[in-house]
Amino acid sequence: MIDYKKMIELAKSCMINSYSPYSNFKVGACVLTKNGKYFVGTNIENASFGAAICAERSAISCAISQGERDFACLAIISSGGDYTPPCGICRQVLSEFGDIEIVLAKDENDFKVCKLKNLLPNSFDSGDMK
Repeated sequence: MIDYKKMIELAKSCMINSYSPYSNFKVGACVLTKNGKYFVGTNIENASFGAAICAERSAISCAISQGERDFACLAIISSGGDYTPPCGICRQVLSEFGDIEIVLAKDENDFKVCKLKNLLPNSFDSGDMK
């Protein structure tokens, strides 16, 4: 059983480290591996907007850097106070690792869970590279 509240708390604790001087929109993410490890990330903006990295990709990058590849769930929380779904680039990156659960949280007690395929139907994958 996935502890969604713990994931949200971890994402929220990382969100405070956001580097978002341009948007002032702080985002935190926590990814849970299938073997029970947690990795967090936050958004990092840049004056050259294309060089920015989202919290979701930050968390996934951290996990991959530690040798993890099998993900069960990713939780996202933001300073916006509403459910914050992953952007299109993050959805595509996440799809590389299967149809994981996505937790969209307003806070630890107000969240919804969906599958990635519901957020990104018909994603581009290795089978399309023929």
